[in-house]
Amino acid sequence: MADSPTETRFFESFDGVRLAWRELGEGRPVVLLHGFFSDAFTNWIRYGHAAAIADRGFRVIMPDLRAHGESAKPHDAASYPPDVLSRDGLALIEHLGLTDYDLGGYSLGARTTARMLIKGALPRRVVLSGMGLAGLTGATARADHFRHILTHLGKHERGSPEWLAEAFLKTVKGDPVALLNLIGTFTNMTPAEVATISQPVLVLSGIEDQDNGSAEALAAALPDAILRTVPGGHMSAVVKPELGREIAAFLAA
Repeated sequence: MADSPTETRFFESFDGVRLAWRELGEGRPVVLLHGFFSDAFTNWIRYGHAAAIADRGFRVIMPDLRAHGESAKPHDAASYPPDVLSRDGLALIEHLGLTDYDLGGYSLGARTTARMLIKGALPRRVVLSGMGLAGLTGATARADHFRHILTHLGKHERGSPEWLAEAFLKTVKGDPVALLNLIGTFTNMTPAEVATISQPVLVLSGIEDQDNGSAEALAAALPDAILRTVPGGHMSAVVKPELGREIAAFLAA
């Protein structure tokens, strides 16, 4: 266990790319994956979500996804094969020797979680937050939205959703070249694949969030899911303490 959430550790993924992760707390492991443009600190630590979960007896493991945070941000296309993030997630679980754990994510982290499940991850419980059914079955459409943002930097109308996303990218010092490469790795899931997720799932969404489609539809498509909402939209829900509290309560139940 890391001594504090600010201590960063590193490992080499399946292809040798150096990736970072942080930890907070002791107890049952839960791996949490952040959203696109974000990082582990911004998504999980800054607003107290990791602490809320750790306080319920969990070892919260938070990687920086490839092309984000303190992880490597290679510019060569060869470093971005399809489903690279799910392969990175499985590599981290193998590196840490986790066999009995929980798994979840926000937005891109939720999509990556779902892909990891399809590829063989076996957590006890699952958290899909900031995600709707269309965000899984239409991931490439969502990719087009971000591709437009990254290829028109400095040209978005002030106050628009694209402008706000660009402002956030600057705040976290994102690498547009690496992120554009990563967009090409997004993979659509079929409804049949979604229906194979058999673990108990918390579908958690901001009450105003429709960025990745309907959270209600996602919960209905899963065999064993509960739906919870928190205040805010896709970006603002992350800053609400209710997000961490809902995840902690679900995992501790």
